[in-house]
Amino acid sequence: MTTTPTDGQADPSPGPRTGTPGAAAELADAMTRAIKRIRRQTGWRLEPYGITPGQARALRMLAHVPGCETPGRAMRLSDLADQLHIAPRSATTVVDALEEAGLVERSPDPADRRAVRILLTEAGRAAVERIGQVRDEVAQEYFGEVSPADEEVLLRVLHSAEARFLAAGPPRRY
Repeated sequence: MTTTPTDGQADPSPGPRTGTPGAAAELADAMTRAIKRIRRQTGWRLEPYGITPGQARALRMLAHVPGCETPGRAMRLSDLADQLHIAPRSATTVVDALEEAGLVERSPDPADRRAVRILLTEAGRAAVERIGQVRDEVAQEYFGEVSPADEEVLLRVLHSAEARFLAAGPPRRY
């Protein structure tokens, strides 16, 4: 635990202290570097399979829908766009590439003829398995030296920060 010096001397501890000006920004910078490195490694590992990180996210999202191989239960294209926080046109581009690769199929929505549902194919399910293996490998390489106790603390802190952020409502645009 870092304490505040009482004798007017500078604190000899390295790096910013919790609660000090700039500590949150430095934490955000460290997280951004980590995310970029993990994403880059994941992208390189997925290249041989012809899958981009964006396509991998879409496949994983589709795979989490119960019955994702059943036309009446598969995810709508518009819902996929919402879940991925991307524009519907961008989701269409991602799904076009996945369909061309045989990883998904489009199906008319039985409840709404204007809507399209995205079905995960058997090849798509196999791709989701490969994506999971790649994600696990990259995460293990990046976090392999971090103790399980520190992993739990980091995960708890990130979940807590995310919950507080979401509870505050949509961020203001300046």
